[in-house]
Amino acid sequence: MIELKDVAYARLGTPDLEDAESFATSCLGLQVAERSGKALHLRSDDRAHTLCYYDGDPSEQTLGFEIADEDELSSAATTLESIGHPVHLGTESECAVRKVKAFIGFKDPSGNSIELVVRPERLGRRYFPTRDAGITGFSHVGLNSTNPRRDEAFWTKVCNARVSDRIGDIALMRVNAIHHTVALAPAAGPGIQHINHQVQSNDDVLRSYYHLSEQRVPIVFGPGRHPTSGARFLYFKGPDGMVFEYSVGVDEIEDEATHRPRQFGFEPSSLCMWGSKSQRMAR
Repeated sequence: MIELKDVAYARLGTPDLEDAESFATSCLGLQVAERSGKALHLRSDDRAHTLCYYDGDPSEQTLGFEIADEDELSSAATTLESIGHPVHLGTESECAVRKVKAFIGFKDPSGNSIELVVRPERLGRRYFPTRDAGITGFSHVGLNSTNPRRDEAFWTKVCNARVSDRIGDIALMRVNAIHHTVALAPAAGPGIQHINHQVQSNDDVLRSYYHLSEQRVPIVFGPGRHPTSGARFLYFKGPDGMVFEYSVGVDEIEDEATHRPRQFGFEPSSLCMWGSKSQRMAR
């Protein structure tokens, strides 16, 4: 079994790095860690980066997950190849761009680009945001799934993800104590459905709601509260249609042995217990 430790980063292609940087700093509130002619590395916590925009097609979207060491990486590559998922071993230059010791890349069953990484860099300098968004770190992702049951089996049987709860066919899966690291979202094709950053307080969520509204950033869901994880949240749209989320107060699974996933119906009250309705669900 492939033992995922945490989500490490997201890589997003974009035709307009200048626009991506403006949004990431003035709206999202991330810190520029490194800027080059073709890539922008952004920080949200003590890691060297957790989000990279690079010059490319917006359909190019990749998630990186940390694993323990190079022995585990080699074992993961063997496992993936044996079940029909061809693996790319990262070159020295590719590792340098990702700021990791080593990585392998592959496609999950829905065609999502996934990278397993070893020793992602940390920085001794503290994360210093470009605006007071209250961000404490990159936390989880929504991942498109063309067959949620099949993909749930991949993430829980090939990898070590555990289902915390389900909303219809949407599995909310954790790889550590946090309620979920990956949420499988039914979709027609691959892609990152949303990117989450945790913030410090409810006040941060509401301050950002007003700040983003003033900046005319489209709010697509919230403010609200998820009945599954207990998190208070706000979803909003960034460059190239990518949806970002702030949330606070997400539950942790305290007892792995006794936890049983709950089944919620696919209806608005299962996504928000306060009454906010997702624009995506409305469609």
